[in-house]
Amino acid sequence: MIGKLLPPPIAVREAFGDAKVPEMYPEERAAVANAVPERQREFGTVRACAREALGELGFAPGPILPGAARAPQWPDGAVGAMTHCRGYRAAAVARAADVLTIGLDAEPHLPLPDRGVRDLVTLPEERVELDRLASVRPDVCWDRLLFSAKESVYKAWYPLARRWLDFEEAVLTIDPDDATFHARLLVDGPVVDGQPLKGFDGRWLVESGLVVTAIATVR
Repeated sequence: MIGKLLPPPIAVREAFGDAKVPEMYPEERAAVANAVPERQREFGTVRACAREALGELGFAPGPILPGAARAPQWPDGAVGAMTHCRGYRAAAVARAADVLTIGLDAEPHLPLPDRGVRDLVTLPEERVELDRLASVRPDVCWDRLLFSAKESVYKAWYPLARRWLDFEEAVLTIDPDDATFHARLLVDGPVVDGQPLKGFDGRWLVESGLVVTAIATVR
């Protein structure tokens, strides 16, 4: 599914469930030793996906541990992102020489729980746009899609900036026709390849009861 959003040179793997006992390195097991079994299984499965994708690119297998802000610590020379939600795990990786950063998120294709949550994760202009999109395409849960896109933005942002990005620090516009989105940063971004980072472009899809969003900034 995510292969539709992230073509080569990005390697992707996904799973629609967990192995009963996913294979993990001792360091990984230690990282989730106090978590509930469900969390341990999803943690292990998504890392198995990531290792398979890294192996496709020639990286040796090894533990993938959470680092600062829980971001995955990728092998030297690799960039990537992982996501998991109920019934779905996915990872996308690339060589750092080819791709600057990756953002990836999957969510159940359901409306956000209530208007309070929607207002917490959106800006006023985004809420106007959500209403417009709902009138054009009522079959899509646009509030959930926007939330997912902002999660992908954060995952693409953090490896470059190494600091938090709040929901109100980027404004999103979504194109319902070509299934793309653009995030305009409302705060100063890091300087990347000699230019200040202004935003991200991404793609989205709704399939198999999920909404999936992805960003890949290719060099």
